[in-house]
Amino acid sequence: MGKDSSTHTSAFLLGAVIGGLTGAVCALLLAPKTGQEMREDLNRRTDVLRQKGIDVAQYAKEKSEGLAKTVSLQSVQVADKVKRLPEYIRISGKKRSSGSEQ
Repeated sequence: MGKDSSTHTSAFLLGAVIGGLTGAVCALLLAPKTGQEMREDLNRRTDVLRQKGIDVAQYAKEKSEGLAKTVSLQSVQVADKVKRLPEYIRISGKKRSSGSEQ
């Protein structure tokens, strides 16, 4: 998964949470209810939103851990190739110089 894709996913999830929160607040404030009903409804919705926030945070953590592992592995591979580069250049130079002597 590329960087752009994870950025779009994160932005979408953040937008979904903010949109859900905004919609919930509007629905609560515009609905004709008694004070007790309003408090109970607020508590229920707060619990739901809290759980959704926990779920989104867990999802983001899992994705970032996977991305970190991928980046770490790739950086090790690149570092290994860079370490071997002088040897490759030396061998390539020998092959070229021995080939031009013939």
